[in-house]
Amino acid sequence: MSPTFPPISSDVTAIEVIEDFSASARCDEGFLQLRRLRCQNLRADGTHSKVYRVDVVDRPRLDAVAVLIYRQRAGELREVLTRMNLRPAAYFRREKSPAVPDPAPYLRVEEIVAGLLEPEDRGEEGVRRRAAAEVWEEAGFRVSPEEVRLLGAPFFVAPGILSEKVFLAAVDVSGREGEAPPGDGSPLEEGGELRWRPLEQLLRACRDGEVPDAKTELALTRLLAGEGAQPTPVVR
Repeated sequence: MSPTFPPISSDVTAIEVIEDFSASARCDEGFLQLRRLRCQNLRADGTHSKVYRVDVVDRPRLDAVAVLIYRQRAGELREVLTRMNLRPAAYFRREKSPAVPDPAPYLRVEEIVAGLLEPEDRGEEGVRRRAAAEVWEEAGFRVSPEEVRLLGAPFFVAPGILSEKVFLAAVDVSGREGEAPPGDGSPLEEGGELRWRPLEQLLRACRDGEVPDAKTELALTRLLAGEGAQPTPVVR
């Protein structure tokens, strides 16, 4: 059985803002790039709508891949590997006033392994290659691109704002021993804890809000649909 490795650092208790330079930063610099546009609709009869504003958020790397890593016991799909990641955007919700009270701290969010596609990752072969690389970097399992299975077409996360699409993939690591994941050295990887979850339990956790990550739930349901299985009903 593959071990669950301890977190890289388990003593992160908060994320401190050293400087908020939003007012002085350019929209086209940084990890996320914001384009502020004035647009109008062109109609079939040659008329135009009134001019309106559109904000579009891009990343330097357009799309991403998310990988559902699972293992089987006695031929039955049983467990999925997740990772606890620091997620500043979710954490800073505490400074907002949501319509429905949301007391969760969101310092860390549980989700499946994911990573951005690099410029050299072209075509489905490139997506599989990047998926295999992320499985090693974030989860410590060595798999080949040929073992990675794509779970349907990519999807938009928020098509009204974000240009990014996410490719979903899955890989079976049954019978393999994992190693300590090398990571990429980012401070955001502190506290990055891996855990195995029974598939049905993880699906319930997604639907109950304990695991509030859409790509994780969608990957689970697509894998189950591809295997001809039905999700376990959620008992409330």
